[in-house]
Amino acid sequence: MTILPGDENPDDDADDTRLFQDAVRGVRPLRQRSVAPRPPRAPPHARFTHADRAAVLKESLETEGADPQLAGGEELVFHRPQVQPAVLRKLRRGEYRVQREIDLHGLTAAEAKAALRQFLVGALEQQVRCVRIIHGKGLRSGHRGPVLKTTVNAVLRRTGAVLAYVSARPVDGGTGAVYVLLAPR
Repeated sequence: MTILPGDENPDDDADDTRLFQDAVRGVRPLRQRSVAPRPPRAPPHARFTHADRAAVLKESLETEGADPQLAGGEELVFHRPQVQPAVLRKLRRGEYRVQREIDLHGLTAAEAKAALRQFLVGALEQQVRCVRIIHGKGLRSGHRGPVLKTTVNAVLRRTGAVLAYVSARPVDGGTGAVYVLLAPR
């Protein structure tokens, strides 16, 4: 028989078998232990589903801070009496450099309030002058109107360190975001 390059040699198989048998000579198989099968696991269930549904229902029925003007995609504009019209105009044009930004998309109103407060505290501690808050336009909020926009509006109005805020330019989110001017320390 002629063996071509690349063909397997049948003698090599016999040699491999002999080598293996020599290597495992004297090896004894392990004793098999009987292992009790594990009981099947209970299917996972969401622990907070009922609480989350109740919170969403409660939030949807609350009318606190609801501003009918916001439902139409209206711009947000607010300023303290000491803020000059020229400052407000510069803020509206986006002439202040945005130093920090937070995106509240996907949060509930309660989560957004907490995140926004924490964000503002951090910005004030770092002496940030201008921030952008992205709240979205509320297009998927249904009959309730823009929930996060209303929440952001209410929190910012009640925060004394906020001098002014306006809806952002279209390139920065339009009526789905606001520029906020903070008081210097």
